[in-house]
Amino acid sequence: MRQFQVTGMSCAACSARVEKAVLAVDGVSACAVSLLTNSMGVEGTASDDAIVSAVVAAGYGASPKNQEKKLTNVNEDALRDTESPKLLRRLCISLGFLLLLMYLSMGHTMWHFPLPAVLAQNPLAMALGQLFLSGVILVINQAFFISGFKAAWKRSPNMDSLVAMGSGVSFLYSVAILFLMTDAVLQGDRMRAMELMHGLYFESAAMIVTLITLGKLLESKAKGRTTDAIRALMRLVPQTATVVRDGEELEVSIDDVRIEELFVVRPGERIPVDGVVLNGGSAVDESALTGESLPVDKSVGDTVSAATVNRSGVLRCEATRVGEDTTLSQIIRMVSDAAATKAPIAKVADRISGIFVPSVIGIAVVTLAVWLIVGETVGFSLARAISVLVISCPCALGLATPVAVMVGNGMGAKNGILFKTAASLEIAGQADIAVLDKTGTLTEGMPTVTDLLPSDGIGEETLISAAYALETGSEHPLAKAILSEADKRGLEKPDPVTEFEARSGSGLIAKRDGKHLIGGNRKLMESYGIVLPTNLSNIAQSLAENGKTPLYFAEDGVLLGVIAVADVLKADSASAVEELRNMGIRTVMLTGDNRKTAAAIGKQVGVDEVIAEVLPDGKAEVVQNLKKQGHVLMVGDGINDAVALTCADVGMAIGAGADVAIDAADVVLVNSKFSDVPAAIRLSRATLRNVHQNLFWAFFYNVIGIPLAAGVWIPLFGWELNPMFGAAAMSLSSFCVVSNALRLNLFRLYESKKVIRKNGKPTKKEKSEMKKIIRIEGMMCPRCEAHVKKALEALEEVREAVVSHQAGTAEVTLNAPISDERLKQAVEAEDYTVLSVEAI
Repeated sequence: MRQFQVTGMSCAACSARVEKAVLAVDGVSACAVSLLTNSMGVEGTASDDAIVSAVVAAGYGASPKNQEKKLTNVNEDALRDTESPKLLRRLCISLGFLLLLMYLSMGHTMWHFPLPAVLAQNPLAMALGQLFLSGVILVINQAFFISGFKAAWKRSPNMDSLVAMGSGVSFLYSVAILFLMTDAVLQGDRMRAMELMHGLYFESAAMIVTLITLGKLLESKAKGRTTDAIRALMRLVPQTATVVRDGEELEVSIDDVRIEELFVVRPGERIPVDGVVLNGGSAVDESALTGESLPVDKSVGDTVSAATVNRSGVLRCEATRVGEDTTLSQIIRMVSDAAATKAPIAKVADRISGIFVPSVIGIAVVTLAVWLIVGETVGFSLARAISVLVISCPCALGLATPVAVMVGNGMGAKNGILFKTAASLEIAGQADIAVLDKTGTLTEGMPTVTDLLPSDGIGEETLISAAYALETGSEHPLAKAILSEADKRGLEKPDPVTEFEARSGSGLIAKRDGKHLIGGNRKLMESYGIVLPTNLSNIAQSLAENGKTPLYFAEDGVLLGVIAVADVLKADSASAVEELRNMGIRTVMLTGDNRKTAAAIGKQVGVDEVIAEVLPDGKAEVVQNLKKQGHVLMVGDGINDAVALTCADVGMAIGAGADVAIDAADVVLVNSKFSDVPAAIRLSRATLRNVHQNLFWAFFYNVIGIPLAAGVWIPLFGWELNPMFGAAAMSLSSFCVVSNALRLNLFRLYESKKVIRKNGKPTKKEKSEMKKIIRIEGMMCPRCEAHVKKALEALEEVREAVVSHQAGTAEVTLNAPISDERLKQAVEAEDYTVLSVEAI
């Protein structure tokens, strides 16, 4: 996605106009404009010049963002609040003149404040004074008129158009009254001139633009805080690095650091680029990237990341990733790209914003006409029409979604949860089913050898040597466990095998010294006709039932033995799975491991369902089938998970996983903690709830405000809205929306007691309890009840079954989701007929 900076936008109608103009360019396949960051993301083959020209033709400015691969180019200029100082200066000057105007127009006439005789006794002089003061204020705030009338001329009126029309009409109407006053004075009718002076709206014209400027300032200040997270990340970028060249230490710009170059980091310094420790040891503060407060010990061979802080010893490292390839730069790019995209829910507001301003202008014209028709004065009718113009706020609609998404995305980034797009932030919270990879996701991904079971007449060394030779060519985590065991035993590195072949999801095949070596699961052995001794088979099965993975090895058709490997569960896996279930999400563990081992791990971690012995290409098929039952979230870390991550509604990649998995995922969990999965879902749901609140406020405000401004309630309740109060309400509406979004900064991601449901409401665990009623035919007595009760309660998902042979029903209380078919099978296995299964 190419990024552009857009200038001149003032409201949601502007961003909608820019999007429409760019989408009309040949070669543009997608476009998303962010009013919050004044940025635009474009996909397609169209040239930058064509895109910029389309934006300019629409009445705005645009320029491509710097795309160079330099980390120091990642600056915060685009996000820096440059608008607030200008607005503050305009506001202060406007307020100075406005106070004088209010003193002249209202202070003297209403509260009899003293004035010089030349003014106090001369209504024409007072009117001219108001004309001068209000004119100065309108000139100071001329930006509204330039932008508003320019947009209207382009047939795309925006919020500035409404302000310019409301203030401009007030001013011009007052000028017309002033001319009538001069006529009255010429005719010697001073009383008539005094009466006409009370109909002046100069103070309203000036007050409208001043209050809108105040609102813009508040909005700008609040919007600036929504990008705090990105700016904080950008400020972490170091500017220099100490590198070793020709044996000497030199301080250079980080843009000049090359891959494989040696760099030195002393205590208290930030690590400039990603690298590997070659010499030294230290504690490194990684909180800037991961949110973890405790420093992480680093020694030779460990990786270090740019922008983390060396707390103690001196580190000498080799650069592995520089420029925009560093972890920090990738995080900044992901967060920035997400800000430039739009959540699906924003499309509703965008469609409304596109027709909002023309509709408001139409309502104002109708309001004016109706009041004139019913016999009201021109001044009264104009006041109602002007109130409609200045109270309507398309900005609140346009900001409702992006400000919440920006804050939510920033909150995630600070805690190591990276949403690549606004859509992924929205959809993650809609998950009904969480599909979880086992190795490296639920488990540590670092298996170890637990048991060696050589066949009769075969020694342990022979078994491990054959396995060592075969697994040397594999990158699988289970292979690494065998290599580690061989190293511990001090075995010499074997000669390379020939004709090496990896059978995906099954095992390995190769030749060593002319002999065929086979290693893998039981099915692979059986496919080659290798006989498994009963005693060895039984032991392997027992190991699998205890959560260990048995690997079989054979040479020239003879079984050498079994090596059992176990992977330890992550400390937070079981609690995180329980959190997911409390959220109402069905958990499914998907693995290529054998069924016995997978079932044991699944029981330990507490998932609802285990799907085992699935080949990598079959994972995507499983995900596709589960999508028929609801929104699917897939969590994985390996190359074999990449396709499944892409197929899921939302793919989450463990940060320590393979690059291809991270590229395929929609969400990246930098800390590789499984507890970040429910945290990401909670954040998504909290953000979506905030968006709904913002949209409700924006719609509610306009639905209530516009009729009030138009005077709909005057005949019934006498409620009349002064245009100045309408301008004040408009100013505060956007500020309220942005301020509400900022409340997300107070949200606690890891507060597991606070369960956020899909509907956005906190729900206690006991409320997630599910019940079903089964209607059964054939039960004749209490003994039948006992049989059915026992059969149902034997199911792990059934907490309790209350059976009645008289009513012909069984009411089951579930502690986990279960299919109707399984309940039916359990009952019919006892020779009874199930008529129906219904949820209560």
